[in-house]
Amino acid sequence: MVETSKNYEGGCFCGAVRYELTGEPDWSAHCHCRSCQRAVGAAFASWIGVKAENFRVTKGQIANCNWPGVERGFCGNCGTSLTYVAEEGWPGQISVLAPTLDDPGIASPTAHVYVEHQLPWVKLDDGLPQYEQFE
Repeated sequence: MVETSKNYEGGCFCGAVRYELTGEPDWSAHCHCRSCQRAVGAAFASWIGVKAENFRVTKGQIANCNWPGVERGFCGNCGTSLTYVAEEGWPGQISVLAPTLDDPGIASPTAHVYVEHQLPWVKLDDGLPQYEQFE
């Protein structure tokens, strides 16, 4: 019997953009950087990372906002943040906001990163390692 990869689906709030991931995430973490805080409007963002070839849009189109070396993807209709691609650090990877998955429970964050930007009213007590920057 040949084992097949599990597929996971997700999308934006309004449903205009849908995507599919093939296989398990390569990693998952909570990011506290100011860029993520501002982009998602939350104290931190919970991400999963997958190989770019294991991510595909199945409905609609992701709009992009680009900065030098960084591309953030979102729904152009409702504004839901969806993806993050960095030129340096994670070649061939796409980061996907875990809460946009239909089953966000597949994410299993293993660390808090960029806690140098952690908001003072956020208290972390989940036992995960904390890194001032990304390790």
